[in-house]
Amino acid sequence: MKKGIVLFSLFILPIVVYLFFASGVNNFISLPTITETIPEIDGLQENKDSLILLQDKITILGFTGQDVLKNKGNFFNFNQKIYNKYKEFKDFQVVFIAPKGTENQVAQLKTELYQLTDFSRYFFVYTEPDKIMDFYQKLNLQGSLDATFGTPNVYIVDKKRNLRGRKGENKKGEPEYKEGYNTISAAELHNEMTDDFKIIVYEYRSAFKRNNALKQVE
Repeated sequence: MKKGIVLFSLFILPIVVYLFFASGVNNFISLPTITETIPEIDGLQENKDSLILLQDKITILGFTGQDVLKNKGNFFNFNQKIYNKYKEFKDFQVVFIAPKGTENQVAQLKTELYQLTDFSRYFFVYTEPDKIMDFYQKLNLQGSLDATFGTPNVYIVDKKRNLRGRKGENKKGEPEYKEGYNTISAAELHNEMTDDFKIIVYEYRSAFKRNNALKQVE
């Protein structure tokens, strides 16, 4: 009886829960990989004593550009629709690549955001604009950075540094492609990004539960 319950938990229940997560805006069975194994960001960081890494983390990756405060509404949208929902999830982080010289703007942004939420999962990496451009090009995306070395889009990166999104045909047979999520649009964050990020979170929660259950059976 106990073994049957464990097997149900391992195989049947995950399928049911997965279908629940995948039944929203995203009609893909899983969230496809847009770019495999994107570069690590250690090469962008001067302070090697406190390196921020993408490996083994579920990361929302973004590029602030030079006009951080001008675009602060994007951060508030992202904070409300995505960050507050997942900030307690283990191994979740938000990393923004920012041009050197924007440190004071980011400090002011943090001060304003601290009034609304715990900001501990946010990390900012400051580097030269040419390094930002070089790093972005290595993501092999269709989009591009603007003249300030930023974009309103944010990107989902899994623990293996695969950039995930929508590519190919969905279950309806319709072509669909999405490599990033526009933080200007609260609706896109609330619907499309929330739906897609649920799939990533479920992948890791399901794997964790299966591993623990198998250990108990053994």
